[in-house]
Amino acid sequence: MNDIDAWVWWLVGAAALGIPLVVTAMPEFGMLAVGAVAGAVVSALGFDAVLQVLTFVVVSVALIAVVRPIAARHGRQRPQLATGVEALKGRQAVVLERVDASGGRIKLAGEVWSARALDTGRAYEVGQEVDVVDIEGATAIVI
Repeated sequence: MNDIDAWVWWLVGAAALGIPLVVTAMPEFGMLAVGAVAGAVVSALGFDAVLQVLTFVVVSVALIAVVRPIAARHGRQRPQLATGVEALKGRQAVVLERVDASGGRIKLAGEVWSARALDTGRAYEVGQEVDVVDIEGATAIVI
């Protein structure tokens, strides 16, 4: 075992950290693996074990401290491409049958939808354009 250079052990450690990364999908293991690769580079350049371990720790902690908050922020954002019902909110529709608080029909995105007015005292007549503010089941809520 003494015949193998330290940088090889660092690469073995990086590969070993890659296994739980794939199995658990926890990106922290990948960041630790990158730290191990940095330790291998420092070892290959001929620096001592203390500097190798220090490089591993500094690179790993820096990646976790910088990348995790960025990833968490992106994870909380809504997708920019809305699909399904979410894509219909905010669109305009044309009234096909009078729409009031009790119901009616609109043409929304080329389809006929049941609809009701958000404001219970308001009614929309045939041909009028309305805005869809929400979808409840198969009913569009319009203003």
